[in-house]
Amino acid sequence: MRYDENRSKCRTASDTRLMAFVTLNDITLHYRFTQGRGRPIVFRNSLGTDFRIWDDVIAQLGGQAPVLCLDKRGHGLSDDGPITMDLLVSDVAALMDHLGLKGALICGVSVGGMIAQRIAATRPDLATGLVLCCTGAQIGDADGWNARIEAVETDGIASMSDAILERWFSKSFRTERTAELAGYRNMLTRISAVGYAGVCSAIRDSDLTHQSQQIAMPTHCIAGACDLATPPALVETLAGMIPGASYQILENCGHLPCIEHPRAIARSIQQMHGALT
Repeated sequence: MRYDENRSKCRTASDTRLMAFVTLNDITLHYRFTQGRGRPIVFRNSLGTDFRIWDDVIAQLGGQAPVLCLDKRGHGLSDDGPITMDLLVSDVAALMDHLGLKGALICGVSVGGMIAQRIAATRPDLATGLVLCCTGAQIGDADGWNARIEAVETDGIASMSDAILERWFSKSFRTERTAELAGYRNMLTRISAVGYAGVCSAIRDSDLTHQSQQIAMPTHCIAGACDLATPPALVETLAGMIPGASYQILENCGHLPCIEHPRAIARSIQQMHGALT
């Protein structure tokens, strides 16, 4: 499969690879690549989730653009393995190179937004625009991440799932959408403990302030008003440090707006994608 920039379309044997795997950087990654025309859109998901969190957003986009999603190492159906921010970024870059994708709109939530920032700074050929949801140039502090790593290694992810879900979702989601809440709890608790702790350490060790200040492409930052993990002030600070970035806050929304407000996220992506085309 290759993205042909001259003809502005993607070619593949089938429209969508629902169970696609590739070995890159000595690790097997699970991804989904959907054929389309025009500028590709690449989605990066958060700590403790797999790429299905973007499904409702993608369904709103109309199926025109090529779309790539992938599970981070240690998450979903991708392998466990060593985890650093450099490796998380390298995995995305290697897969995009493998598929021949360049000049994409990259959309990331939480650590996925950090990965998107690093790609923009280190491989600007791969990106021409960013949509950054509920993220920052630096998230949390070392003490907090070390405590979480110790907890998951000692007691497992299930022991702290209630606290995580409170950060992920608004109160109304947790009380009114109980079946979905149970499903996302399952997604979280079935993530590899090694993978979860590894991504925690990657976030802990990353301060992207200098690199984010150098981003030179259109960027839209989105915050959730009820987000306890990356509060709106953190996202607004990020928007302020990226030259020309715009900022939006979604009411009644926690840490994962792609799940709580997929239509709003899709509209922002469509507007950004249209402006870049």
